[in-house]
Amino acid sequence: MAKAKSKAAGPANAKPVLLSGGNPQIAKGYGDAPVQAYIAAMPGWKSGVGRRLDQLIIEAVPDVRKAVKWNSPFYGMEGEGWFLGIHCFARYIKVAFFRGLSLKPVPPVESKSRDTRYFHIHEDDQLDEEQFVSWVKQASRLPGERM
Repeated sequence: MAKAKSKAAGPANAKPVLLSGGNPQIAKGYGDAPVQAYIAAMPGWKSGVGRRLDQLIIEAVPDVRKAVKWNSPFYGMEGEGWFLGIHCFARYIKVAFFRGLSLKPVPPVESKSRDTRYFHIHEDDQLDEEQFVSWVKQASRLPGERM
């Protein structure tokens, strides 16, 4: 009986753990599958926004590479590194543009890293999709972060 019980409670049936601030704990992995697992595990309203961000990124940069590292989705270009990352916090989603200081206009939130700039999305915010897509396209043409 112990085996059957342990099998039923195995990883295939387990929901991802939410870390501090509601960020999903997703195993490191490359490709679309781990990113989709992360998005599906984003709590509440954040999952729908995560799906929309992912869709906008794919439409803007059809050959984008994806991965989950450090419990966050990353988007990048083959051989160029990562240009964007997403992370859940309790009250907002943080989009990090790793070369954000080079984007026009510069995303609004400063970082401790000189080049990185953030864009925060709160539950009641209206996403300016045109501006977001412009940042994504610009960022995808810049050298990315090697992580």
